[in-house]
Amino acid sequence: MTKTKRIASAATLAAALSFGITSLANAADTIKVGILHSLSGTMAISETTLKDTMLMLIDEQNKKGGLLGKQLEAVVVDPASNWPLFAEKARELIEKDKVAAVFGCWTSVSRKSVLPVFEELNGLLFYPVQYEGEESSKNVFYTGAAPNQQAIPAVDYLMDDLGVKRWVLAGTDYVYPRTTNKILEAYLKAKGVADEDIMINYTPFGHSDWQSIVSDIKKFGSAGKKTAVVSTINGDANVPFYKELGNQGISSEDIPVVAFSVGEEELSGIDTKPLVGHLAAWNYFMSVDTPENETFIDSWHSFIKDDKRVTNDPMEAHYIGFNLWVQAVEKAGSTDTDKVIEAIIGLETPNLTGGKAVMLKNHHITKPVLIGEIQDDGQFAVVWETEKEVPGDAWSDFLPGSKDIIADWTPPISCGNYNTVTKKCSGQNY
Repeated sequence: MTKTKRIASAATLAAALSFGITSLANAADTIKVGILHSLSGTMAISETTLKDTMLMLIDEQNKKGGLLGKQLEAVVVDPASNWPLFAEKARELIEKDKVAAVFGCWTSVSRKSVLPVFEELNGLLFYPVQYEGEESSKNVFYTGAAPNQQAIPAVDYLMDDLGVKRWVLAGTDYVYPRTTNKILEAYLKAKGVADEDIMINYTPFGHSDWQSIVSDIKKFGSAGKKTAVVSTINGDANVPFYKELGNQGISSEDIPVVAFSVGEEELSGIDTKPLVGHLAAWNYFMSVDTPENETFIDSWHSFIKDDKRVTNDPMEAHYIGFNLWVQAVEKAGSTDTDKVIEAIIGLETPNLTGGKAVMLKNHHITKPVLIGEIQDDGQFAVVWETEKEVPGDAWSDFLPGSKDIIADWTPPISCGNYNTVTKKCSGQNY
């Protein structure tokens, strides 16, 4: 090689190295945050707003100066209500995009689809929706309600305050409704409810023909005992379900429905007349009158540029989860997964109902429980609430295989599935 060629090659190599270093520096200029919510398909009715919520929270944090001296960068993907695609997109966010944390999923089947990916790649997932419990992963923080923070209190309200004696457990056919109803069935029987006073029904995602099912519910409720529907129906199937209740003349006074997956967002696009008086159990409602909530709603309307857009419970869960993550990163001085997991336990942040959310050792948080009655404007009037925040319980006290199990991700236990009788950790069950 001639001297001229050697000089040219050296210059080319130097330029390439310089470009590579600059690229790495630019890549390190931001902290990437993954947003894993369905923007199409049957769950888009619920999840699209959560994507917008995360964009708002990231924008607000950047206006405060970012995090660790860097701006946050949102990386948005669309898993399209396709459960295997959730896992593919999660892997892409962690391996390709190098996100520091992911905020996402709605259904439990989507969460369970991505969970092995987060554990394999040691990523962080903040999951903002009520779920069935029976799980605690080192890599997941559950900011939605566990059954003892939604389902059990809702049944207590129906039983104690409304005098319900017969129970319809209606759900979409996947893991969250089936496991929740398994817990509720055991709970009801422990309370003395007979088998013949419990009706259980499951329908596919996107189910639209409710005529025969609602007819069965109506017949079941005509036995002379006060009857209620406990609904774990998810996604856009809720719209024809409530319409059919109205078509068959079933009012909230006849057979009240308490829903666990119907909030302000789901009500915003439908005629609420057939729904007035029916109930929902959540940990937040837009109608709650607190300074924190007023500020959040104003921020949301300003960001989304539409004063008619509503807020809802999973939005608050993302608000809580995001603020806890920010605190943990600041405390750890790093976005390193293990350092953030260690730092976040015991941190607290204001919720939007006037209390505090605390991250517990089992990766669940403390939450108030509220029962709301649907109004004709699509909002909820709170008719019952707990006196204080309820700690989330990862494992149900009402299932034989779970009552001795706890989750504690701090030493010396450091386990999500620890048997207090045998003193053994059985590892995570998917």
